[in-house]
Amino acid sequence: MTNAGASDARDRDATGRARNARPRDGLGRPLPYGAEGVPRQPEGVLRAPESTVAEAQELLAAGRPFHAHEVFEDAWKSGPEDERTLWRGLAQLAVGLTHAARGNAVGGARLLRRGAGAVEEWQTERGEDRPHGLDLPGLARWARELAGRVEQNGSRPVDARTEAPRLRP
Repeated sequence: MTNAGASDARDRDATGRARNARPRDGLGRPLPYGAEGVPRQPEGVLRAPESTVAEAQELLAAGRPFHAHEVFEDAWKSGPEDERTLWRGLAQLAVGLTHAARGNAVGGARLLRRGAGAVEEWQTERGEDRPHGLDLPGLARWARELAGRVEQNGSRPVDARTEAPRLRP
């Protein structure tokens, strides 16, 4: 059953998969059709780990953690099986910062802690502190500290640019 007035037409990509073509702001929130948004990250891009980290760091530094999450998600979904926990955890950190910047304290803190736990789990299992030059101990500390501040400040949004982590020391 559809809502009265709702359209059955959906945005589709070149392969026919449903995609939301609405423009988005820097935090990934949908804007009205026709509004000027920020460029979206292409999905499904295969990148070398070095390129993934560099591109995500640029997006984080620009205050665009939602878009950095999409870069990490590509690595998570297309990378080696033994690195999926690592890339998923990094994507969760970026989404946690996104929620915190949107003023969602509960979701932001939860995802920051979940991401911290994932990168710590990967680090413990593999015994590596700096895969691909990433500062996993520093990222986990950053995420837990920010989660605490986000909870303390409630729904007051954080500035994604000034709160962005440094992925490498």
